[in-house]
Amino acid sequence: MASRVSIIRNARVLTLDEVDSDHARSDIVIDAETIVAVGQDAGAAYAGGDVTVIEAEGMLAMPGLVNAHLHSPGNFLKAAIPNLPLELFMLYEVPPFMPHPVSARYAYLRTAWGAAEMLKQGVTAVHDDAFFLPGVTDEETESVMAAYTDSGIRAAVTLDQPNVCEYEKYPFLEELLPAEIRGRMAATTPVDEAELLAAYADFIGRWGTCHERRVGTAVSCSAPQRVTPTYLQALSELSRRHDIPHNMHILETRLQRVFGDAVLGRSLVRYADELGVLDERAMVIHAIWIDDDDIELLAASGCTVAHNPVSNLKLGSGVMRWRALHDAGIPIALGTDEATVDDGINVWTQLKTAGLIHNISDPDPERWPTATEILRAATGGGARAMRLGEMTGRLAPGYAADIALIDMDSVAFTPLGEIRRQLVYCEPRAAVDTTIVAGEVLMRGGKLVGVDEAALRAEVGECAAELASYLEGTRAGVAELEPYYREMYRRSLAHPIPMSRWVGGPI
Repeated sequence: MASRVSIIRNARVLTLDEVDSDHARSDIVIDAETIVAVGQDAGAAYAGGDVTVIEAEGMLAMPGLVNAHLHSPGNFLKAAIPNLPLELFMLYEVPPFMPHPVSARYAYLRTAWGAAEMLKQGVTAVHDDAFFLPGVTDEETESVMAAYTDSGIRAAVTLDQPNVCEYEKYPFLEELLPAEIRGRMAATTPVDEAELLAAYADFIGRWGTCHERRVGTAVSCSAPQRVTPTYLQALSELSRRHDIPHNMHILETRLQRVFGDAVLGRSLVRYADELGVLDERAMVIHAIWIDDDDIELLAASGCTVAHNPVSNLKLGSGVMRWRALHDAGIPIALGTDEATVDDGINVWTQLKTAGLIHNISDPDPERWPTATEILRAATGGGARAMRLGEMTGRLAPGYAADIALIDMDSVAFTPLGEIRRQLVYCEPRAAVDTTIVAGEVLMRGGKLVGVDEAALRAEVGECAAELASYLEGTRAGVAELEPYYREMYRRSLAHPIPMSRWVGGPI
């Protein structure tokens, strides 16, 4: 069978390879799904052959962005919930008494709409920590995977499903709740470990891994305190067996630091390490309320940390210790988190926010993130978190042709200055012209290829009634439960811990 050769011709190429090569005028030669050559006139050897040529004069070619952390079930929930601390915010979005799952079509459309939004920004891969309310169903998981497959984006998807009672996930909550509510929470405890592991066995068996196909699987404990220790270890074993990522939210909030102190008697990082689940496949999400000992454990494990700066601001979670993590050799990836906390899936905004927020956490400008570091986090860092670090995340021979072409004749690049800083700080979302995944052009001229965007938008609009029903279901128990969660939050603030990650100083 003949090879399928494509040439991106005469682009400026930012490779983000190990030496940060930047070609002022270059070709990129793609054979099927893989880059085979990068360089000036590299496509000349194929002149006259049966090739597809993408003229890229005036374009910047760079590795496609990787959204290292998303919860796609929140894709329809932009601006749906007020700014609140995570523990109160989750009460509005993922309450303990969620009545019923969404329809399969709803799940498909919300995933497809999110994939379209990302592809239009030059995002070529997403790590989706998908949760399912009130539990995992074949219909919903198949809809999510089908939507990603149809979109063409590269995706790793989990079944994010806690398996302990609601009040066991938090400090102080059990004693604050009336007995009647505690009883109802205990009665709605998620499915047991054996069922969840059976669901994972089926899920991985049907969809495989991202090493094998464009859309594959990962595992998720949600957070170590949200699952039983044996289930947490079983997920880690699945991750090892299949070489797939293991998602775990750790120390996102101060309250979670208090949980470790008051309930476990140790940091949640140390707890995870003692259970043997911190390793090079682990993606530790947020990692804000960490101390130096935690950083040593994370560095020794080989894990990646997913940084979600806009989410951290929206929820008031705090400022992650970027430089301390980076200097310890811990790879950092960038994610949007869910649309509920980003109020969109705005990947370029993550770059700009990451490039700014850390400047107010350290007076030494030598310790602020550089534009190149942020670009690497948004590309190669995410690829590493997805276990694809030797496959995508840079433009070099042997790597997958996951490429964004950005129009430099646009507002963000006029006048043209230092290109890396313009990518990070000028938010060039509107300048993304072409998105290529595994050698396949999925967007050209700012328009998705093979997708009727207007028809998709109209069908998403038809989900309004089901969305309203979903929100009504999530909010049904808020009035009843919120006073107890607020008191839990206040009590956690009164519990002393030896650190602050808030900009305003120690509390």
